[in-house]
Amino acid sequence: MANATLTDLPAEVERPGYDRAAVKTGVVHLGIGAFHRAHQAVVFDDALRSGDLRWGILGVSLRSPGVRDQLNPQDGLYSVVVRDGVADRTRIIGAVQGVLVAPEDPAAVVAAMASPDIHIVSLTVTEKGYRLDPASGGLLTEDPDVAADLADLSRPRTAPGFLVAALAERRRQGLAPFTVISCDNLPHNGARVRSAVQAMAEAHDPALAEWIATEGAFPQTMVDRIVPATTPDDIAAQGATLGVRDEGMVKTEPFTQWVVEDRFAGPRPDFAALRVQLTAEVAPWEDAKLRLLNGAHSSIAYLGGLAGHAFVHQVVAIPAFRAFVERLWDEAQTTLNPPPGLDIPAYRADLMARFSNPSLQHRTRQIAMDGSQKLPQRLLASIAARLDAEQSIDALALGVAGWIKWQGGVTETGETFTIDDPMAARLAETLSGATTAEDKVRAVSSLSEIVSPRLADDIRFTAAVTRGLKGITTDGVAGHLAKQA
Repeated sequence: MANATLTDLPAEVERPGYDRAAVKTGVVHLGIGAFHRAHQAVVFDDALRSGDLRWGILGVSLRSPGVRDQLNPQDGLYSVVVRDGVADRTRIIGAVQGVLVAPEDPAAVVAAMASPDIHIVSLTVTEKGYRLDPASGGLLTEDPDVAADLADLSRPRTAPGFLVAALAERRRQGLAPFTVISCDNLPHNGARVRSAVQAMAEAHDPALAEWIATEGAFPQTMVDRIVPATTPDDIAAQGATLGVRDEGMVKTEPFTQWVVEDRFAGPRPDFAALRVQLTAEVAPWEDAKLRLLNGAHSSIAYLGGLAGHAFVHQVVAIPAFRAFVERLWDEAQTTLNPPPGLDIPAYRADLMARFSNPSLQHRTRQIAMDGSQKLPQRLLASIAARLDAEQSIDALALGVAGWIKWQGGVTETGETFTIDDPMAARLAETLSGATTAEDKVRAVSSLSEIVSPRLADDIRFTAAVTRGLKGITTDGVAGHLAKQA
């Protein structure tokens, strides 16, 4: 895959259709993983296709050279394979102009972000990438990389450090700030990145912090598209289809959604014409996605994974599991304030159809990653709202119980696995002396970074989670769900 091979691709493959040599780089994206390439990059590619050639993307990897090594030899080109369960549709994305690896040349990344042509810096760095304390919301000053950036920004190490260093350089040059758009699946993502940037800037130059606060923009966003991990078999099959090997391919579903708060510091594409929803208030959309789609996804990942199911579509094909998801949604949807245009019953039906798509091969273990970071917004927020309303939480609590049992690192079939979570060691230590379900729930509830003290002290919460944990431990996940159906 490269510019020179575009003309050799099969006729049914969609090509960029614009002069890539004429494209200006207007976006820097920090954390150029598969989700960005299947979601935001497609939107910017649509902008280029429309004739607005200001929106090429420079990708930045904050850690490993993997994506750089995939895409740079391919001139930034890669394929997005859309799978609907019936047929595959392949499109070549040309928006990515290149990829930098930040640790190799931090100055080059800062210089790129400070270019007058850059109007947007977007991020998909996961929650841990913002380096904020979950409890206080402040910078993790004890983190070695944060401490280094607080002391000296000549060679930034963190996302907030790179943003502040680049904004400082733009201010020095007399340029306006770029708009910072977090595209991570987090509540209040714009506020989080703004908080990290403001704290970092304040530590170096209060005047810079004031300029960013006055002139900058950090819109809230909601992003939605299922993007399973690409496997070597996927790459081999795609190579046979295209006639050339594509190391950077991503696979996804037909559905895609991007809701963005209409708040920008400078130019932007005509997002509305590109099917991006601009709104004054993102939170209601965000809550619906986190509590319905993501809450169900996490529960499916833990409970289905424990039962030995590798893929989401396998889990929801089982009547008892499917009925559990519907019960979880019944509980979660009462906590929502749906925005105009969001039909909850239709949304639920669409979600179940998406979960049931067998061609996506969405692995439960991929979804199960970083659970300590995801649980508060996906399940615990709904639980707190339900308890405030004196409502039952049995289905939501069972999802939490599945997460606790997941920390044991072994499925019901005896297969062991590694807990992929930034708090894995802490969780293991906390649970090490707990033998009963009550002890395990009490131990996890003591971690205020995950479970708020308010919930931890609520006997209704601990009792419901304990019942769920006892049930899946005694009867197995499938057996317990069969009793609940």
